[in-house]
Amino acid sequence: MESIIGPVLGSVVGEHVDCHRNFQNDVDDLKKRVADLKRRINDRVAELLTVDDLEKQVKEEVEGWLEDARKVIEIEMPDIEEQVQNVSYLSRGNLGRRVRQKIQDVREIYDRGSFPEGLVIERSPTIGITLPTENMVGEVNVKEKIWEYLMGHEVGIIGVCGIGGVGKTTVMKHINNELLNEASKFEKVVWVTVSHPLNVFRLQDDIARAMKKNRSNSWDELRIGIPEPTMENGCKIVITSRSIDVCNYLRCQVVKVPPLPEQESLKLFLDKVGQDVLRIPNLEEILKLMVAECAGLPLAIVVIAGSMRGVEDIFEWRNALRELRQCVVDTEKDLEDEIFKRLKFSYDRLPNSSIQKCFLYCSLHPEDWMISRQDLIEAWICEGIVEKLGSRREMHDKGNAILNRLLNCCLLEEAFGKVRVKMHDVVRDMALCIKSTGPGMFMVKAGMRLTKIPDEDEWNEDLDKVSLMENVISYIPPNMSPKCLMLSTLILEGNYGLRQISECFFANMPLLKFLDLSRTGIEVLPNSICNLEYLTALILCGCERLERMPSLSKLKALKKLDLDGAGLREAPEGIEMLKNLEYLDLSCPNLRMLPGGKISKLFRLQFLLKRRIFSTEIRGEEVARLKMLEWFECRFDWLKDYSSFVSELNHFGRPSHYSLNVGTAINMEGYFWKFNNNDLPKQVILIGCQMGEGDEFVLPDDLKDLTIQSCKTASDISIFQRDFTQLRTCALKYCQGIVCVVFLSSSSSNSLTVMNNLEVLTLDGLASLRDVVKVKKTRALLAPTISLHIFSNLKQLRVCNCLKLKKLFPCELLQGQGLQNLELIEVKHCWGMEEIIGWEKEEEGNRTTTPILITLPKLRILELHCLSKLKRICPERGVMVCESLNSIRISTCVKVKRIPLCLGRENVQPSLPAVKSIYIDNPNEWWESLEWENPDDKIVLLPFLRCNEFG
Repeated sequence: MESIIGPVLGSVVGEHVDCHRNFQNDVDDLKKRVADLKRRINDRVAELLTVDDLEKQVKEEVEGWLEDARKVIEIEMPDIEEQVQNVSYLSRGNLGRRVRQKIQDVREIYDRGSFPEGLVIERSPTIGITLPTENMVGEVNVKEKIWEYLMGHEVGIIGVCGIGGVGKTTVMKHINNELLNEASKFEKVVWVTVSHPLNVFRLQDDIARAMKKNRSNSWDELRIGIPEPTMENGCKIVITSRSIDVCNYLRCQVVKVPPLPEQESLKLFLDKVGQDVLRIPNLEEILKLMVAECAGLPLAIVVIAGSMRGVEDIFEWRNALRELRQCVVDTEKDLEDEIFKRLKFSYDRLPNSSIQKCFLYCSLHPEDWMISRQDLIEAWICEGIVEKLGSRREMHDKGNAILNRLLNCCLLEEAFGKVRVKMHDVVRDMALCIKSTGPGMFMVKAGMRLTKIPDEDEWNEDLDKVSLMENVISYIPPNMSPKCLMLSTLILEGNYGLRQISECFFANMPLLKFLDLSRTGIEVLPNSICNLEYLTALILCGCERLERMPSLSKLKALKKLDLDGAGLREAPEGIEMLKNLEYLDLSCPNLRMLPGGKISKLFRLQFLLKRRIFSTEIRGEEVARLKMLEWFECRFDWLKDYSSFVSELNHFGRPSHYSLNVGTAINMEGYFWKFNNNDLPKQVILIGCQMGEGDEFVLPDDLKDLTIQSCKTASDISIFQRDFTQLRTCALKYCQGIVCVVFLSSSSSNSLTVMNNLEVLTLDGLASLRDVVKVKKTRALLAPTISLHIFSNLKQLRVCNCLKLKKLFPCELLQGQGLQNLELIEVKHCWGMEEIIGWEKEEEGNRTTTPILITLPKLRILELHCLSKLKRICPERGVMVCESLNSIRISTCVKVKRIPLCLGRENVQPSLPAVKSIYIDNPNEWWESLEWENPDDKIVLLPFLRCNEFG
């Protein structure tokens, strides 16, 4: 036994001595590795921010890696750094072992973050998901016939055909949803959109992912990977197509979707144009004639009705009928299709050519593409389609107004929570028909899985815009030089395999204005780009392989340069010569130096974004010289650099909207700007900073939104002793040193005006927090008017994972004017919480026997979750008057026996609480044991009682 123990013990002692001796070297090594990990995180986040394809989703392993990295940097490292600063000489060996273990952890996490096969995957086709639908108007009989074939045994393949816009997709969405909502004989319902042109292998992959199977080589012998439907396998296929020939070729049972009959057409038209038009004298006959011209095509009816919405002049209606008839009679080349003729009427009725150009520009995107509103408007601005106005904000307002006009006319559809738009495929076809010939024509081959660039003879001299986005083009012939003397726009976005472009490619494109190479694999830009003297926009975001660029000094017309996520190590040469530059994004992960004095020469800049470290040579004074600057986003590695920068901005002036981030860039909330928001950001995000007493710490005077996360702080937040009257939102997360958020004393109470304006407060993971508000009783604080008005405008309070917090608020705060606008209280996972509202300790002996009235007139939501020590919501004699409360959620609060809420409306008999939902644990047991302030409330609320569904 001794022979084993001796070596083991010696090894342990030796390791301890070695950790003690090399303690500082190990600490320095850990810091270096953490810095490398932060940079890798920044790179990966930058890559994810460039992914603008909603058909792709982040891999689960990437999300897991980001979460693991976040824990190390935001939670574990601040704790280790605090121990390192306070460690005694004798304890260095023990801490040194932990440091070495953390070095190994960081190394492993860093290595996991390479992701050579990419960060995203294609989204699975829709399987088992309810699809958004419109009301069916004339397709009911068709739906019943399809349903009959689906439920029967005789037919295996059903072909739904009809003219574009007649309602084929609408009826199939309803079929899909009914199959999901009703118990049926099908185990899986898969919805797959077939790309145009058809790519069989991609379609097979889509179906395989939906069925959670691997595509087999044997599938080549099957019908696109689906076995021939038989009675034995129970498989059914439904295909929609405009062509009956396609359905016959696939041996389908054909179901035709006919046009709408007259009455249903009129009803649909009135639903879209508004019933108020019936009040216009003598309009009824004209209305019927116009509906008849729509030929029963639902899409045509919707679009044409949308174009007439708000028109009240009978003469304008009569003229519109004449124009619609003329559109239908005209036999323009490539517009003979019945639906196209009618859709073009709505296009022709757009108010002016600028709005028409904005509409046509949308067709440059792939079929069914969900287009970002902001990216689209930015493109319109760069192309000069949106007129030049005084500020970029005004131009975005104009762009949003145009988008809304196109949406109201039903030429575009809202998508993805209204932040994106899309074109119906038939509307897009109509737009491409309009631009298919003559001067100013488009060549659009977007999203068609092209492996090579179109041949040179396809590049017509009359071309105005070319879109080859979202293909797999990897090669451009070295001698290719298309003669496109009128070409203004070239989009190659999303061709990841494209590595280089020859010098001669742009030689015959002298009028090129808009060049988008974003998310390509381009490594070096050709020098010939510098000869594009009319170029106004150069988009290179996500070009991570791009390490160098030619001098940009000749591009005098350039207004937008987007390098977000590009691989550049140095700022482009000649950047200071771009006197017309309005938009500059230098968020390159490898860019570490910006020569001082160059940015200030770009006096027309409206947007300046630098989401990586900002060189200390770029001073706040230099940014402040940019008098036209509206938007500024920047990230600093160190608090000292940030504070110095903000001090100069406070002195010289600052942009109207800004987002400043210090520390790691994991928090992505500050990275998204939306001009359609009413409240644009003035925000600061501090992550992993040292903010102890004596540390220099400066905030912009007009700050609205503050986040402090994983920072070393003093025992209370000293910023709240300052007069930030515009601060509206504050979040404090994982800051180990905070003992109390607000400390009230006679010396501080009069200076807490910041607390009067705060609307949202979030406290999360504050392990040392003991008080949200600490009241020090002095003579000066006996008067409520002095101390008890803080939080007077607070609307939302969220407290989570504050383990030492025993009481949320002191009673004194609610007996004044504090919290009178509070709408939401959410407290979760605060295991030490004993009271929501309670007395200060020094007041415990002076409690009165008279009822204590606590009024929260605007409180709507009360959520208490996982508070195992919670005994009371308020003091024993307390009554909370909450007349607006409509939602109560209580979970894992087993010690609570009394609900001290007075919910009845004043002067209303009987009591009529506003509460509409109550979620609690064990309704049958705990509910019966609860004591309510008003016993009648317990009876009245019983119908709204639900078993808890949240965690």
